[in-house]
Amino acid sequence: MERKLKIAIIHPDLGIGGAERLIVDAAVELVSHGHDVHIFTAHHDKNRCFEETVSGTFPVTVYGSFLPRHVFYRFHALCAYLRCIFVALCVLFLWPSFDVILADQVSVVIPLLKLKKSMKVVFYCHFPDLLLAHHTTVLRRLYRKPIDFVEEITTGMADMILVNSKFTASTFTNTFKHLHARGIRPAVLYPAVNVDQFDELHSYKLNFLSINRFERKKNIELAVSAFARLHNLEEHALQSQKLNEATLTIAGKSQSASFLGGYDSRLRENVEYLDELKHLAAREGVSSRISFVTSCSTAERNKLLSQCLCVIYTPKDEHFGIVPLEAMAAHKPVIACNSGGPVETVKDAETGFLCDPTPEDFSLAMAKLIQDPQMASRMGGEARKHVAESFSTKTFGQHLNQYLMSITGSKED
Repeated sequence: MERKLKIAIIHPDLGIGGAERLIVDAAVELVSHGHDVHIFTAHHDKNRCFEETVSGTFPVTVYGSFLPRHVFYRFHALCAYLRCIFVALCVLFLWPSFDVILADQVSVVIPLLKLKKSMKVVFYCHFPDLLLAHHTTVLRRLYRKPIDFVEEITTGMADMILVNSKFTASTFTNTFKHLHARGIRPAVLYPAVNVDQFDELHSYKLNFLSINRFERKKNIELAVSAFARLHNLEEHALQSQKLNEATLTIAGKSQSASFLGGYDSRLRENVEYLDELKHLAAREGVSSRISFVTSCSTAERNKLLSQCLCVIYTPKDEHFGIVPLEAMAAHKPVIACNSGGPVETVKDAETGFLCDPTPEDFSLAMAKLIQDPQMASRMGGEARKHVAESFSTKTFGQHLNQYLMSITGSKED
């Protein structure tokens, strides 16, 4: 019988993003393995969070919510460091020792937590923060330099480092060269998807679906241009009737049934990019065949997934990408860029197609599914089986549990 562990999870802001979904999945699965799990965070809005964080499955304690997130919309990273340091100090001095502490996003807490020799610290690196930050001006480079230095040094102090994909592991190695020289190697723990939420009846209408936040880095214009190419070129030799029926839906990515996500009118980039996509569709002559769904709840997203022909996933060099997993769990093939996380999750020509990030390549893959809808059905069946076997929350929990048991076991040796 497994030992019951006392586990603390420290996360900066327990909202509804992808990082938060992973943390919540980790807590739920560790509880299912019989462990005592407690999440500590600097912010938890009970009206804008995942249901599991308020259901009583595990306790959530907030420290430092009074600390600012920014100073006049600047110094976000520094404020995040200070908030997490405050949380770590509260855990350190107000709580008895834990067997293991799982932290993510902000590595500066690791040396503080290591002050208690009895505790093991595991750090989950979603992606090196220094690569996500802007270094566009001299002042920003001066501001980020000590933060970037601290990130590498403190990350290397963890007893174990986990990353979300082999792509991120490779990026970690190329970014943190001093850690690599010291022989520090991260282990891969893939994020998961709850396959049970996609058990509703599914069909394969001639509708292509793109689900993403309205941000330029998501490269959604690729889906628009590829769809337009289907209609504007004869090289696919598609039946005109099928082409006339084909549509494209571009939906904003949502993380919670209570939150209409993916598009925020307060964010300038969201507003500008949506306008750019609409203008592109007009220039390409396909406006009447493209629907933009900016506010999409989880239930609405699942309905769109259940009825589409396939999902078009356009980000290039995505760190991991949860949308392809959600699509495959919903019995749908995925057309994605042949780079980043999708290379590890999508089986080319089996559960979808991995393509060069060009309208030509994407449209060729789309044409294959229009010409043979049965191919979409076959691929969808394989996709569901693939996700259930390799990327379910149960599989994620088993692997995480093994990592934590092994590192705490070494403590007792």
